[in-house]
This record gives sequence, C-alpha cells and structure tokens, in this order.
Amino acid sequence: MKSFSKHAVTALLALMLIAGFYSLLSEQFKTAEEIPISQLVSDINAGNVKAIKVTGDDIRITFQDGSIKNSKKEPEAAISQTLKNYNVSEEQLSKINLAIENPSGAMFWLGATLPFLIPILLIFFFFWMASRQVKNTNLQAFSFGKSRARVIGPDDKKEKITFKDVAGVQEAKEELKEIVEFLKNPEKFLNIGARIPKGVLLMGAPGTGKTLLARAVAGEANVPFFHISGSEFVELFVGIGASRVRDLFKMAKKSAPAIIFIDEIDAVGRQRGAGWGGGHDEREQTLNQILVEMDGFEPHEKVIVMAATNRPDVLDPALLRPGRFDRRVILDLPDKKERMDILSIHAKGKPFGEDVKLETIAERTVGFSGADLQNLMNEGAIFAARENRKKISQLDLIKSIEKVLLGPERKSHLLTIDEKKIAAYHEAGHALISSILPHADPVHKVSVVSRGRAAGYTLKLPSEERHLYSKSHFLDEIAVSLGGYAAEKFVFKDITTGAADDLSRATQIARSLIMRYGMSDKIGPVVLGEKSEQLSIGGFPMTEKNYSEDVAKEIDKEISKTIGDSFKKAADILLNNKVLLDKIANTLIEKETIEREEFDNILKEAGIKPKKGLHKELHP
Repeated sequence: MKSFSKHAVTALLALMLIAGFYSLLSEQFKTAEEIPISQLVSDINAGNVKAIKVTGDDIRITFQDGSIKNSKKEPEAAISQTLKNYNVSEEQLSKINLAIENPSGAMFWLGATLPFLIPILLIFFFFWMASRQVKNTNLQAFSFGKSRARVIGPDDKKEKITFKDVAGVQEAKEELKEIVEFLKNPEKFLNIGARIPKGVLLMGAPGTGKTLLARAVAGEANVPFFHISGSEFVELFVGIGASRVRDLFKMAKKSAPAIIFIDEIDAVGRQRGAGWGGGHDEREQTLNQILVEMDGFEPHEKVIVMAATNRPDVLDPALLRPGRFDRRVILDLPDKKERMDILSIHAKGKPFGEDVKLETIAERTVGFSGADLQNLMNEGAIFAARENRKKISQLDLIKSIEKVLLGPERKSHLLTIDEKKIAAYHEAGHALISSILPHADPVHKVSVVSRGRAAGYTLKLPSEERHLYSKSHFLDEIAVSLGGYAAEKFVFKDITTGAADDLSRATQIARSLIMRYGMSDKIGPVVLGEKSEQLSIGGFPMTEKNYSEDVAKEIDKEISKTIGDSFKKAADILLNNKVLLDKIANTLIEKETIEREEFDNILKEAGIKPKKGLHKELHP
C-alpha cells in the first residue's frame, strides 16, 4: 500500500510538470490575428506600427498600442523590397524597428507534436511502473528464503560493545572468556586437541542482559555478530524457516570467525511432538535444520552459535546434547554490588544533584533486573525534565522505583470518602501485620494514592537479599496478603473487590507451598502437578495431573486449612492491636502517604519495636 501511494504521488507530480510545460509552450504558439500585406502597408503609412519581426516568410507585427498581429511576405523576397513594391517610403521604414531572424523549425514541430506525444508518453510511463512493480514482487518472492539476520561488524564503533559495558554477571563473563579466546586464537586449543563448544545457551530471567552479553562477546573477540530472533525463521510458506537457517549459516561461514546469536530460541526450539502440528510442522522443520547445521560445523570453521531463552525447560533435548548447545551459562538477577555497577553505567551522561546516592538506590532495588534498573534511571531523568530541572535528584530516583514496581501514579483516579476510608484500613491491615509477624518483610511505605491497578499499596522490602525461603516466611506472607481482607471484614463487617489480587496471591503461595515445595506435613515431601509440554493447547503448557482424586481432595483441604489458619492469625493481630490499626488508618486518610520513618515512630508509640531494615534510609 505504501509503494502504491509513493508511485501515485510520483505520477501526479509528473503530470503537473508536463501540464505546466505544455501551457508554457502553448503561450508561445498562441495564434494571433493575421492581416494581409496591404493592411500592413496602410498601418505603416499611418504610423501605427512600432516593430516588425521577420522569420522566414512569417511577419510578426507589434503595433503602437501593444497589440500583435501576423502577416505573410512574398517568398524569397526581402521584406524591405516587398514594402517598397507597395509604395512604402524609406522614411516610414526608418521609423520602424525591423528585425530579421533565421527560420527554425524545431519549436514549430515541438508545438505541433507535443499534444499528441504527451498521451503516448503517459501510457508508456504507467506500463513501465506496472512492470517494475511485478519485477519487485517476483524478486521479493525469491528472497523469502534469505536470512533476515542483522549484522554488527567488528568495525562498527557505534554498535560495538565489550565486557566493560556489561555490569554484573561476573561468573557468566568468566565462562564466556574461553569463547572469546578461541575466536581470537583458535590454534591454541586445536593444537592441544581441545574442542571448543559449538553452541552456548544463555539462560536467565527477562532483562538480565542475555542479548547484551552475546554482543559483548562478539565485541571482545572483534568478530561479526549475526543477530536474529527465533520467530523470524517461521513464515507463512513451507520451508522458508529451514531455507533461512541454511542462508544464515552460509553467511556466517563466509565471515568466519563469527558469532550467530538466536534470540528467544524457544520460539523454534520447543520439544518436538508436543504440539498439534504433526511431524511436518514448519517450526519442527526449522529446528531440524538448525540441528543439522550445528552438526555440520568443523572446528576450523570458527563459527560459534549463541542462543538466549528464559524457558530452558521447554527446549528439545536434541538441542541440549553434547556437540550442540553443550555450554550453558546462567544469568541471575543482580545482587547489591552488581546493581550498583549497573546503575553507574546507566548514570553516564546524566547530571545528578549533590544528594544522589546510587548505593542507596541499589539497596532499595532488590529483585530488579538490569533492564529494570535502566528503566529506573530513565524515569528519574524524565521526572526531572518534566519539572524543568537541570539535575536529577534522589527523590526523582525514589519515585522511579515505585513507578517501575507498581506503575504510574493515577492522579485522576479519585476515591470517594468511603472508598478512601476502606482503602486506608485495607493498607493499614497489610502494614500492621507485616510489622508484627517476625518472618515478614519490613514496611517502607504505605499509601492510598492509586498506582497502576491498585487503589493503594504497601511497599515492603526485605532486610537482606535472600536465595532460600523458609516455610515460616511463606506462612507469614500469606497472612500479610490476607491482612487487607481481614481489616475490611473486622472494621466494616463487609468485604470489597479490593482484596481480589491479595486473595489470588495468598492462594498461589499456599498451593506452591503444598504442591511444589513439599512443605505440607500431611501431603509430604512430594511435587504434584508438574507442567508438561506434552499437554498443551496452542503451544501453552498445561499442568499434568499426576495424582489421584483422593490426593486432589487432600490438597484442597490443605490449601483451605493453610489459608484459614493464616487468616485467623491476621484477624487475631488486628483484634489485639485495634488502636494501632486506627492510628495508621487515620494517618493515611489525613496524609495519604506514610514514609518509613513516620511509620516506625507510630509503631514505637504503640510499644512495638520496628524491624531492622537496610543500613541506609530511602530518603536522603
């Protein structure tokens, strides 16, 4: 459609130019009144003629009043002789500006033929445009099987990055240094009989830097980087994916040493036979071609295939066997030191105020990925620019944390007086229970200002970074999730839809505690209901019910019992601390937001020792 519009505009402009040129010519060849030579003689004798221009046998007469008329002289006779033959005196002729030009037939023939030539030229023009369109379409049809990989050359200074541009993931970089060394000096490995891995699979949560790290490997090794997504292999036509795989590997071998990077390889690398497509599914043919191409590599070809996925559990076993993706690199979420390094990289080129302490921001962003931290720094800069400030403050970065975690503040979402009171008691319930239960995370902020889909929120951050979670922690988190529900029921003797997400989270934790982590005394240390790729609808895995109906009843009872016990625990805490609950809720109604320092003071006034948080406070 864009191509047609472009050609239509071109044709319209051409027509306008031709019409303008034709109108210019038509003005030149505009027919004037023709008079006999005897009339010309009379006008000359009367002194009415100003100038005469002779071209061949044609006479162009300009009169004193500016009018122009034409006439004809005798063939092969001079104009002066002709006028003398008609008794025009030399005195009258001397008063006239007489000009004689050599005759030229080019303009005459152009003016005569152009009206007939223009339609013919237009017809040829449109036929040429149509044939060009058909030719381009044919070429596109033949180029379907060509690789769509984007190539970053070793000399591309703008796109090239190295390990120093990738913060964190130190263990992953150590693993990949061998790949860099092989690409730089393959003889060192080949001479000793070592075989470098042909495939490297980068596994990690979204935003942990898998693509960035793959580009850094190519930058360190100073080799071409062929980047393509797994979804770009699969097209409408059968065999296109396999053809693109062959073309991609062919291009990489010509540019060896080189790196091929397939992002989101699970789009084509899922376990075969798991879907409804049958054995000749286009995706499976593409996967088969990738397997064949990787098997066809020889050590001297110096081409390494890297791939990234956040779902390694769904990949076909043939991809993961030795000789293919036999080197697997795991990228975890960054810890505090790594978050500090990532923030420092994204802080380059940004003007910061004197109060900015990136270490404090790194402490408050537990669970953030590298992409989240990049987004946080960008949002901080946007906050400062929005208020026409030249520097980014600590408060800008703090507000960015909340925006990345919970979504933008919804200032237009105004609560009624009754809704605000319900929301205040709801969030006060969460905050109070989280502060009293020993294994729950400490509260850093409570607010009834809407963010994202929530009417209010309680911001809890762990006092230290955890990698292992206990059963006591899960039970306390369930009770905290039910705190808002319990507060509504306890204070208003009614419940609202505001607790829907809390109930969903509590149920999910209870189900995982029983069926996934083996933390139920009654069910025992077993894992039930594993996800299976063999049971899938539309490519989405379903939970395999690998237990009997009797066990299913026991699971339901255990989930109900776990949630019921946690709800009773939450309700008892609210009942025993009714005055403190009212104090927190009334403060929220009045101020809408309670920061950690003020919240800790409210707890101290009630005789409750606040939990020890991280060393530095959220605000400077």
